[in-house]
Amino acid sequence: MSSEAGSRIVVTGATGNVGTSVVRRLSEDPDVASVHGLARRIPAWSPPRTEWTAVDLASPRSDLAAAFRDADAVVHLAWAFQPTHDPATTWRTNVLGSLRVFEAVAAAQVPVLVHASSVGAYSPGPKDRPVDESWPTHGWPDAAYCREKAYLERVLDTFERDRPQTRVVRLRPAFLFKRESASEQRRIFGGRFLPGPLVRPGLLPFLPDVPGLRMQALHTDDAAEACRLALRSGARGAFNLAAEPAVDAGLLGRMVDARPVRLPRAAARTAVAAAWNLRLLPASPHLFDAVLRLPLMDCTRARVELGWRPRRTAPEVLEEFLRGLRAGAGAPTAPLHGRKAS
Repeated sequence: MSSEAGSRIVVTGATGNVGTSVVRRLSEDPDVASVHGLARRIPAWSPPRTEWTAVDLASPRSDLAAAFRDADAVVHLAWAFQPTHDPATTWRTNVLGSLRVFEAVAAAQVPVLVHASSVGAYSPGPKDRPVDESWPTHGWPDAAYCREKAYLERVLDTFERDRPQTRVVRLRPAFLFKRESASEQRRIFGGRFLPGPLVRPGLLPFLPDVPGLRMQALHTDDAAEACRLALRSGARGAFNLAAEPAVDAGLLGRMVDARPVRLPRAAARTAVAAAWNLRLLPASPHLFDAVLRLPLMDCTRARVELGWRPRRTAPEVLEEFLRGLRAGAGAPTAPLHGRKAS
């Protein structure tokens, strides 16, 4: 990414959890001349040097090549998590929409593409040691989220082979949280099953401790900084992004003052499936299955090649997020609206 006269960066999915952090961080970078945010609905929020265009990636009529013309880089973040009961709908947005983005990057001859992949792209792996970026990315095929992320990894393999002149970066973050995303993520994953005030310390009598429920977290602003560093560098390829330590029932129990109680995997899965089938819980049991199998990630490459280190530990990230849940926090964009903006 050239910074001689300032760079023009286009960001898809610019009003969501990741997009708002990336747009804000890039708008603060003196080497970035302008940020062009693409989203289905234009927000009232607009940082300095930012312009907006309403675009629906699911629509084949979207003129992405025009939006990408003269861009120095495209950061592709757009993603739909719902409806989990209709995977064909998320496939149209996430996979077919991403294919349109990649084709438009090629048509507009954009020199840099940063794609938001995920830990969810990884095949099942260990929970007792971290894996690097060479771990297979075939996902957990029963979960739409993982299936879609893994499919796009294969698409980018072909894209890189056919267009070596385009520098492609794949960011693979852990689960991403910030205060402003609390209301959105409650709607997407918890629904009525997770009322915000319930997560106050001392209100939960116990916390289910399910075998395999060990994962990593990251503050969305720290992921945005990794994106900024990737744009400034000449790096290519995949980068794992996660904060320490890994999160398990013991850590969560200490945070909400609840006693972890061992719950068999089958019993937990049955409860999640029942709630999902009754449409009480938006998160599918297939995603629950995937979370139990996703590996822990080694982030050495991001530290060495990008000079990236997360500013917040995993407990700090989750504590901020839980405060946001309790307060109904949000932000002035359509995806992040809450009981109050913050």
